[in-house]
Amino acid sequence: MLPESSATARALLDAYDAQLREEAEMGSATEVDRHGPLWRGKFGARGFVSYRDLGGLSGAALDDLIAQTLDHYIRDERVTSFEWKTRGHDAPADLPERLLAHGLQAEEAETVMLGEAQRLAVDVPLPPGVRLRRIDDQADPLPDLRRAAAAQERAFGFPFGVEDFVRRLESRRGLIEIWVAEAQGEVVCTGRLEVVPGTDFAGIWGGGTVPQWRGQGIYRALTAERAKSALARGVRFLYSDSTAFSRPILQRSGLLPVTTTTPYVWPREATG
Repeated sequence: MLPESSATARALLDAYDAQLREEAEMGSATEVDRHGPLWRGKFGARGFVSYRDLGGLSGAALDDLIAQTLDHYIRDERVTSFEWKTRGHDAPADLPERLLAHGLQAEEAETVMLGEAQRLAVDVPLPPGVRLRRIDDQADPLPDLRRAAAAQERAFGFPFGVEDFVRRLESRRGLIEIWVAEAQGEVVCTGRLEVVPGTDFAGIWGGGTVPQWRGQGIYRALTAERAKSALARGVRFLYSDSTAFSRPILQRSGLLPVTTTTPYVWPREATG
């Protein structure tokens, strides 16, 4: 018999595969088509490939599927890049090497964390002067969205335009919440809750704390607040693709690591 945590992680992974892949990853796509085991989406200028399993394809047959998918996106000149999102538990084991051989580039691997929302929906003490607030549900959220985007840029160290927040809110209206932690008149931490319709899940994304406010429990408190909101919506499970920084916080909060995910990306400029 598996240890309880291993059995739970296995059950969560089965739910993840059944509910959060294929159609669930195409919710805000502007175009979707099916090709063999693949769901191929276009999200404006960005392409995305999803699948639950590759139907036993390997060797030359798998190479042919990758080549056809590459050609599918290359032929659409509107597409500037596409992502083939792999998971560590998928077969065949040599899929990453075959994607690299076709010119796709591996990005940083992350850990997929899953668990019961109620495990995270706890009261977490905040440092003096820090408050949490949802900012998307107001008459004019744009000023606060700009402040949140600037905080994300400071937290992650790369540009993050407010347009991304606006696009997400417009494409998935009613399914996304944007939360911030504020201190001394500035946004010091941000995070999104994204409900996946037709499933038991919501994702917690974009969590980042500006450097000078880290290590004070703010990210964990913002996660707990999003978990409470998810429960109020009837969500059972939360999940996140986690960096090395956020994984231990989420694991201490009650999520379990169930697999890894690595994006393999084709950028059009790489082809010249």
